[in-house]
Amino acid sequence: MLEDMDFIKSCDVPGPTKEAIRAIILYKSDVKDSENVVDVGCGTGGITCEFAQRAKHVTSIDINPEAIEMTQKNLDKFDLGDNVTLICNDGAEALKDIEDIDIAIVGGSGKQLENILELIDSKLNSKGRIIVTAILVDTKVEAINKLKELNYNPNIMEVNISKGRVLDRGIMMMSENPIAIISAKKR
Repeated sequence: MLEDMDFIKSCDVPGPTKEAIRAIILYKSDVKDSENVVDVGCGTGGITCEFAQRAKHVTSIDINPEAIEMTQKNLDKFDLGDNVTLICNDGAEALKDIEDIDIAIVGGSGKQLENILELIDSKLNSKGRIIVTAILVDTKVEAINKLKELNYNPNIMEVNISKGRVLDRGIMMMSENPIAIISAKKR
């Protein structure tokens, strides 16, 4: 796993997804080195970098040009990227041109989550997996409902990682990146 502190960050681009969250996403994805991954809403590229080390190919999408630039900088920093395609475009628009998806990670949808999930479903291989990360309650409900409508059996895990900070009088636990991880396999 890549360490959080090693990523290049920007106050204008979300991310990277915290290391413990990335580890859970990797575990839930059950990624193989023969699989193609799509990362919608890649931000600074934390998830992209992790999957680039493990998958056959990663396609990372973000509408924000600064996010694509940050993802490229992080790929370069970790000497990754030979198997990564970066696309600066709206997630739904970019997905129209992508085929052969084994795993789709949706971390940003620009208010188009239902449309994005429909597109992913139409391009997902027979044993494909979808993982949606969500902070807003509304996004969690929307993702679960859409996945059920598409005939998936979604699972949701609320994750709240806390790290300890040693003080003079004890240890204070500080929460980092509370997030829901919704995972579903194609039936």
